[in-house]
Amino acid sequence: MARLDARAEPIRRRFDFFARIAVIYWLLKYVFLDGFRHVRARGILGTAYEVRNAIQAIVVRIMLSLPSSKAQLRLELGKTQAEIREKLVPRNYPDGVTLTTVRKLPEQGRSKDWLESEWDNLKKLERGDVDAGRVSGAVYHGGSELNEVINQAMAKFVVSNPLHPDVFPGVRKMESEVVSMVLNLFNGPNGAGTTTSGGTESILMAVKTYRDWAKATKGITRPEMVVPSTAHAAFWKASQYFKIKLHVIPVDASSRRADVKAMKRAINPNTIMLVGSAPNYPDGAIDPIPALAGLARKYDIGLHVDCCLGSFILPFMEKAGFGSDIEPFDFRVKGVTSISCDTHKYAFCPKGSSVIMYHSPKLRIYQYYVMIDWEGGVYASPSMAGSRPGSILAGAWAVLNHIGEDGYTQSCREIITASRTFIQGLKERFSEDLFVLGDPKACVVAFGSKTLNVYAIGDGMSKKGWHLSALGGGVSGLHMAFTRLSAQKVDKLLDDLEIVIQEIKASPDTQKGDLVALYGLGQTSVGPHVIGKVAECFLDTLYE
Repeated sequence: MARLDARAEPIRRRFDFFARIAVIYWLLKYVFLDGFRHVRARGILGTAYEVRNAIQAIVVRIMLSLPSSKAQLRLELGKTQAEIREKLVPRNYPDGVTLTTVRKLPEQGRSKDWLESEWDNLKKLERGDVDAGRVSGAVYHGGSELNEVINQAMAKFVVSNPLHPDVFPGVRKMESEVVSMVLNLFNGPNGAGTTTSGGTESILMAVKTYRDWAKATKGITRPEMVVPSTAHAAFWKASQYFKIKLHVIPVDASSRRADVKAMKRAINPNTIMLVGSAPNYPDGAIDPIPALAGLARKYDIGLHVDCCLGSFILPFMEKAGFGSDIEPFDFRVKGVTSISCDTHKYAFCPKGSSVIMYHSPKLRIYQYYVMIDWEGGVYASPSMAGSRPGSILAGAWAVLNHIGEDGYTQSCREIITASRTFIQGLKERFSEDLFVLGDPKACVVAFGSKTLNVYAIGDGMSKKGWHLSALGGGVSGLHMAFTRLSAQKVDKLLDDLEIVIQEIKASPDTQKGDLVALYGLGQTSVGPHVIGKVAECFLDTLYE
């Protein structure tokens, strides 16, 4: 035995030596190197802030896990869910509205007369604020005549499915032409793209594409992407879905545009892409796309331009007389490798219509999903969906052809004029109380307040029938995304805003409302945890 132990001793020593080397390598590569890159991206203060928030979150979770706190939280959430339910699923319908509750399939099919009666009553539940042009974004209305065109187009292709192009060749033709029209609009005639169900799917597809491209061409297995803090929430969703580390870089406090120098510090060998918005959703700022493209070229990484909101506004600004106000943002800029555009926004196409574009067909290949050994045969799809509604593609194709360049140029002119009238009105009429966030150039205008609770202003405007979007994440403000409907109401918007501000000044201690409650809570230490629970209650209520 002693002789065997003596022989085994050199083997154990070598094993211990290599084990130590492996541990040291792991520490250097996955702890110290990642830690250094993280601190370099966030900065010392930013990293300290994250550590503080993480510790605070742990403490809050421990506090909320105590029996007394859990009971109180359940009680408060119960009240909140009851309020949400009353708004979304009211027990009593408005006068003149009678609806049938349907929980199971009827034993016998309903008549068409019954359906028409239910449709009419369901339609009456909608808020009149929508057609009155009092909603920020949400409804991108092209007019009743255009709706008739959409309905006619969709009716003709109601059962079509692009998953089977051999069965529905007309839908294939229309989809390819929608993509081509949008590519040419964004100066990418030699590029490639696909349609998707909306901006979120377009963004998810772009991120998935860069992940697979980086793995295939660079061998990157631990991908990272760098986004400004004003980027769309879909990038956070993509990060979680596709296991990609996300570096969120604060924007310039004054201009609200992406901080190019700070984003550069976050780039490392695992970086697969950068993101810029044209414009961003929170405050309408347009990121410096040419500067970001320069970084993308230098480090051989992708640059995605999120133009979902800018869609059919930014490409027409030059023709509408506003071109000198913005930098190039599309495929004319070398280094821009993908762009997302929502045709269901300012192109007025039916909801569920967006386009994701790439500067090269070679890059689009990484978006595809192909399975060659499935027992059902070869399965190939261009995006996340398998079966898709061809009727929406038919509606989009019809709208693009019906409105044309002249129609979109006029629409752009009306919307930009309205947004700038609103900016001018804010500066001239409310300079003592309100300020414009950043330097918005297109369709979105956001404002904060130096003297008042801005969320109380939002609640006051809601009582007058306006629906302004509230900003969060450390930025207190409201924004208005102008559409063709709201562009006609800008003077009324300013007048009502003045009345609300006067009311708040007259009784500052009595201002309560949904926005004040929710976003006021968000500024407390327990806010993120509790607001998440409120959001879950909201989503649960949708399916009651």
